[in-house]
Amino acid sequence: MLYPERSLTALSHRDCVALLSGAQVGRAVFTERALPAVVPVNFIVHDDAIVMCTAAETRLAAAASRGVLAFQVDDIDRVTRSGWSVVVVGVAELVDSPEEQARIHLMLQPWAPGRNDVFVRLPLKVVTGRRILAPGDQDLENEAV
Repeated sequence: MLYPERSLTALSHRDCVALLSGAQVGRAVFTERALPAVVPVNFIVHDDAIVMCTAAETRLAAAASRGVLAFQVDDIDRVTRSGWSVVVVGVAELVDSPEEQARIHLMLQPWAPGRNDVFVRLPLKVVTGRRILAPGDQDLENEAV
């Protein structure tokens, strides 16, 4: 057998949020012209939500103003074929308060060039995750993330 037996476990909400909090880049998923669209974004977890920023003229800004988004983050070990994945789904909100935008801007520095002056919140209400463990990683299953 090329790859030894691995196990798949569901992650708790708390573990999912902890993993999200330690990540820097995720994928925002939305619908554009009735087709799925995905864009990589950097983000933070702030006030029980995923928060990302983008420019006003982007596809992400247009999608966020219409509502439903998904967000996905993962970390995969290519050698052991183990890792985790977390997905957040919900109704996005645009952050309109200049005070809140200023607070977020101090914590979230966009990596894409240009004006990134639209802040998008995706509440952490529908959060699912799973972890694939390689043999010998079974101890991770019982540890807090």
